[in-house]
Amino acid sequence: MHGYSFYGKASRAFHQYPSLAKFLVVFTASGGGLLAITGGKPSPTTAYADPVQVQGDDQCKKKKKVVVLGTGWAGVSFLKNLKDPNYDVHVVSPHNYFAFTPLLPSVTCGTVEARSIVEPIRCIARKKGLDVNFREAVCYKIDADKKKVFCRSSQETNLGGKEEFSIDYDYLIIAMGAKSNTFNTPGVEEHAHFLKAVEDALRIRQSVIDCFERASLPSVSEEERRRILHFVIVGGGPTGVEFAAELHDFVTQDLAKLYPSVKGYAKITLLEAGDHILNMFDKRITAFAEEKFQRDGIDLKTGSMVVKVSDKEISTKVRATGQFVALPYGMVVWSTGIGPRPEVLDFMKQIGQPNRRALSTDEWLRVEGCENIYALGDCATIHQRRVMEDIASIFNKADKEKSGTLNLKDFQEVVGDICERYPQVEIYLKKKQMKNIADLLKASQKESSVQVDIETFTSALSEVDSQMKNLPATAQVAAQQGAYLANCFNRMEQCEKYPEGPIRFRGVGNHRFHPFRYKHFGQFAPLGGEQTAAQLPGDWISIGHSSQWLWYSVYASKLVSWRTRMLVISDWGRRFIFGRDSSRI
Repeated sequence: MHGYSFYGKASRAFHQYPSLAKFLVVFTASGGGLLAITGGKPSPTTAYADPVQVQGDDQCKKKKKVVVLGTGWAGVSFLKNLKDPNYDVHVVSPHNYFAFTPLLPSVTCGTVEARSIVEPIRCIARKKGLDVNFREAVCYKIDADKKKVFCRSSQETNLGGKEEFSIDYDYLIIAMGAKSNTFNTPGVEEHAHFLKAVEDALRIRQSVIDCFERASLPSVSEEERRRILHFVIVGGGPTGVEFAAELHDFVTQDLAKLYPSVKGYAKITLLEAGDHILNMFDKRITAFAEEKFQRDGIDLKTGSMVVKVSDKEISTKVRATGQFVALPYGMVVWSTGIGPRPEVLDFMKQIGQPNRRALSTDEWLRVEGCENIYALGDCATIHQRRVMEDIASIFNKADKEKSGTLNLKDFQEVVGDICERYPQVEIYLKKKQMKNIADLLKASQKESSVQVDIETFTSALSEVDSQMKNLPATAQVAAQQGAYLANCFNRMEQCEKYPEGPIRFRGVGNHRFHPFRYKHFGQFAPLGGEQTAAQLPGDWISIGHSSQWLWYSVYASKLVSWRTRMLVISDWGRRFIFGRDSSRI
């Protein structure tokens, strides 16, 4: 017993002080005694208390090191779903928390407090019970050849500099997200607000209050007052529309009571370069949203493209007439889409993907051209192969008898396999637009003697590739990708003997894991005034107050912890009773 007690104490000491390993003391079960090594190379019987090794029955197996870059939806979803303890996980991010980004527009107006939607990463890792090492730093370079990531601390040191370090990896998961896309419009970076992070939401909130406080000063002219209280939102997507609705409610329901002398000067303008807002939603939702904004007094300008932003004016070009219009403003919020971060751009150039808008991956989320590197979330896009590129290979593998034709049974089987590898086929079939394939599948139930040759096969699939669509850059997609990849890692050691193949046919080229498939669960568009538009699977559309309560329920259930759920629900209740907080802090 004394030997085991000493070994336990020594193991803990070696965890804290690795340099003591050369003086390791081990217990030998055969002799029941203790052997001391005082220097030099250890003997073959030495057992190191290495935190990155797993003690097995016969031997120690080194843990595979997994480095995760980013703590957004994709990275956190991976951490929450990873169950295999045989990985040494390292997380690097400039933020030591996860933020529930769908509620950022609510933070800008005090409907929800910023601390209510964030959860520390270390708390998430501790609850999982996994050995996760977190580093609050920015990854500024990825070296795929040496399998290293180079990082810089996001904390200033006492000397005024920033500490740098590197981490090697066996598997790298890039989930760094994206930045707001300015389309190189002059003045946007200098004068506009963005809405991508908690810090952005807090700055917007302070700016709104500052505008009202300054407009209330007696020395400000009436013209200047109108300019200061003119709030411009650029971008008619979900984020821009939701922020416009939240800002309208904040101004009319709360600030109008606190600033009665200037409430008549407040104005909200929403600029959209396209013909309609919420283009990704059903037309019924788009029409309702535009009508509601008109009723609420929100100035909606579609077909207006921003060409320049100065410190006091925003210049637009009206597409219909070609005229240039200058709009004085007090605050501009830019929400027009996303683009790759500089670190991701540098890595894309390094691996030969310089002209893409995001990292290109295959259907298993592996970065094309790289080994053991995965990318998911907003920083990546899945490169879907076209059916017509592989049509000859597909037909030859399905033609088991090499007769040059397929019977309808073989044709049914190959269509099922193609749907798994090429999602555009499944989309086409669901829309019932693939008449050739539908007719052949229907005929298989009546007559099994019909043969399908290569020409018929090619003709039936010729229009499939028109259905190829990139996945949207949403939290829902990123979360599903993180969960999918974690599930792959959980089963990776068990399935090592099954290599991936270009397409899965029964008995031929089995791959370890099914390719990633996104399942859409619907989307919401809060429109203010306790009204929300919901578009759910099955073409189910709901607009109004009932959808608002559904929105409350879904968002509360999707929050990352019970702590954040209770805080957000209490914030909603406080707003109902006391209104929104208008203090600047």
